[in-house]
Amino acid sequence: MKLSIVIPAHNEEHRLAPTLESYAAFFQQRYANDFEIIVVVNHSSDRTEALAKSIAERLPGIAVVNEPRRVGKGGAVEMGFRMAKGERVGFVDADGATSAVEFHKLVEGIGDAGCAIGSRWIKGAEVNPRQPLMRRMASRVLNKLFVHALFGLKVYDSQCGAKLFRAEVLEKLLPVASEPGWAFDIELLCRVQRLGYGIRELPIKWHHVPGNPTTFLVMGLQMLASVWRVRWALLRKGK
Repeated sequence: MKLSIVIPAHNEEHRLAPTLESYAAFFQQRYANDFEIIVVVNHSSDRTEALAKSIAERLPGIAVVNEPRRVGKGGAVEMGFRMAKGERVGFVDADGATSAVEFHKLVEGIGDAGCAIGSRWIKGAEVNPRQPLMRRMASRVLNKLFVHALFGLKVYDSQCGAKLFRAEVLEKLLPVASEPGWAFDIELLCRVQRLGYGIRELPIKWHHVPGNPTTFLVMGLQMLASVWRVRWALLRKGK
């Protein structure tokens, strides 16, 4: 199988359907039956699971798994990664902020790098409409204070919800990655870099989609806690 895409979904009944349908149509046209989309429904109290399953019944290449426990975005993505069969394995947010066309740029651009990540903050990227000011500021502070200074990651946008890995690299990451929270992708990128693989950061067109079920304050506090867990995990394991 050429490609696996994981979509973590927590209470996303209002934003998931357009994303799932557009991704299925786009990649079906390009890969026929040689791709899969794995929707991991995590700790949802709305109709996310039922909605995803109804779409999966109509469209090929979609699998839906439900995890009722609160495992976090990172935990949901990891579940999908472990199920994936593709030569390239990635994840994308359920809100559709990154279109299928833009995600495909990662597939085309990964080359021999360990992973490819979408970026909203490098030359060539387009963000329209933009995120609210506080979210933009938080993203820049996170990259400057933590991603660059604390972790030494040489990327400009660690938190864009569109990333793709070569399967053989991901196989080395899953046994050692441990963070289930918002900073799970920081840990993955750190480990890719420490293993000596390249990280290819590609500009994408991205648009803010309102309706995130998690408030900014709660997300911010959870992100800080997640960042410190990643820091200690990397120090403790010496990797």
